[in-house]
Amino acid sequence: MKKVLALVSVLLLIIAVPAWAQKCTMGMVISTLNNPFFVTLKEGAESVAAKHDMKLIIYDAQDDSAKMTSSMEDLIQKKVDVILVNPTDADAVVPSIMKANKAKIPVLTIDRGASGGEVVCHIASDNVAGGKMAGEYLAESLGKKGKIVELVGIPGTSAARDRGKGFNEVIKEYKDIEIVASQTADFNRDKGLKVFENILQAQPEINGVFAHNDEMILGAIAAAEAAGRKGIIFVGFDAIDDAVNAVKDGRLAATVAQQPRVMGELAVEKGLAYFMGEKLPEFIPVPLKLVTQ
Repeated sequence: MKKVLALVSVLLLIIAVPAWAQKCTMGMVISTLNNPFFVTLKEGAESVAAKHDMKLIIYDAQDDSAKMTSSMEDLIQKKVDVILVNPTDADAVVPSIMKANKAKIPVLTIDRGASGGEVVCHIASDNVAGGKMAGEYLAESLGKKGKIVELVGIPGTSAARDRGKGFNEVIKEYKDIEIVASQTADFNRDKGLKVFENILQAQPEINGVFAHNDEMILGAIAAAEAAGRKGIIFVGFDAIDDAVNAVKDGRLAATVAQQPRVMGELAVEKGLAYFMGEKLPEFIPVPLKLVTQ
């Protein structure tokens, strides 16, 4: 009898989830959809929302903090039940999170964190660990000596801060490795190309490059190929399709693989769980791995 009651309880829970979900309206603000990584994250979120037949409103902030602010405010005015945000800037998003807090709308951050406000849960890879992973791989590939370049993501984002922190913590342990340039390229492929073109002109010797994401490293590879500079070891971050193909082709030595689709799926699942009364941990890590040939 107890087994029957337990089975009935499980079945009722399974039936109840979609019913609850249909009453939940969730808003999502993504830093930019001009990046395959975040497109995949969005698709993961949409797949879970579709499975539960729930409403998911998505905004593209286009890497503009002002647009992120207006998108957050619009979601607050719409009185959504949960807000999922992938911040363009860890500081700039704080006032919007605080407005959501005041409106009693729970906020979850995805991939990139916020430096303030009350966030129910942060879902992301351990970017510091990923930066260390990239640094160790590059150092070992160089034989623990050489001149290297770091291409930095958007200043103010937790991803740029944490990946850079992990990478630099590792590299400073190698006394024969010198970072000859560390410049911002805003997580953008075109900027990665242009910034690295200038670095190539200024630095006659470059043995390795680490970029905080694959878009920038692919731009850097294109710049090096156009300049005829060979023998440079390139390491990226995100494992987007173009980067994985570049690894297969031997143009990119390695990329740190995140799981953006899993992030998107988890964000909606956990946002829904919180809406249904479940308590969430402050941080849910998404595993990383290094993609090499």
